[in-house]
Amino acid sequence: MSDGNSIVNLGDLAKPATVLIEKVSNAVGVLYEPRRIRKKAEAEAEAEKIKALAGIELSEIQQRGIERLVHQEARKQENIEKITAKAASELPPDAKTDELEEDWIAHFFDRCDKVSNEQMQSLWSRLLAGEATNPGTYSKRTVDFIATMDKSDADLFTKFCQFVWVVGEVTPLIFDEQADIYTSQGINFTSLKHLDSIGLISFESTSGYRKLGIPKQAMIFYYGLPTLAEFTKEKDNEIKVGKALLTQAGKELVSICGSQRNQEFYEYAIEKLSKQNITLLTALPNK
Repeated sequence: MSDGNSIVNLGDLAKPATVLIEKVSNAVGVLYEPRRIRKKAEAEAEAEKIKALAGIELSEIQQRGIERLVHQEARKQENIEKITAKAASELPPDAKTDELEEDWIAHFFDRCDKVSNEQMQSLWSRLLAGEATNPGTYSKRTVDFIATMDKSDADLFTKFCQFVWVVGEVTPLIFDEQADIYTSQGINFTSLKHLDSIGLISFESTSGYRKLGIPKQAMIFYYGLPTLAEFTKEKDNEIKVGKALLTQAGKELVSICGSQRNQEFYEYAIEKLSKQNITLLTALPNK
């Protein structure tokens, strides 16, 4: 548990981080320096009240109830501070924390203050950092959605996102869910149906999906690596992108899920796309 002092030292942080911490303090009442100093008198007055209440005789069950409440709130406080500290450390210098809405922050911590798993805390901190960097990126609906995810869902989605390209927008390329390139990573018919059922993707196992209205030349990307796609027609070209698309929640979570590029899949996707009568101009990076 926290020792009573803030785990964040404002003097060590750049302005975007200090603004974030102040906004968290204002929204959910987390007391960091220097706000803690301003609250000192109030805290001392509250301490006197507690001393007075200590003289009241309580039943054993009442005492246990108080102890449980104190323990729960202390754990929530620790979770809030850890998530905030991780988010603050990830902010870029140009983060627009001044525009971050305190109502969004309050809603955010109402959903994640019970999260103590470190991996899930990292996901929440990346979400907070992303919203603080560009306010409006993540909706309250997406925050609510993440609150329903357990660790296994998050792990599965992270594995899935190694197959995501940017084809105009973030787009998974699941050409054949039975191919070893997918099944070796735990992505198969069953796991895709599960991701569909929880609302992260739309899975169409038969006809699949297409990107339409593509010009003669278009730039597509895999983890920042550009590939020029050139078609035979001047306009209205299409790319068969496979059997899955991301939902809005899925699109918002791709950038914070912690997935990593898969070189083997990159080469596999290039081969599959080339068979669609698309000329691809790219340089394979060193393995």
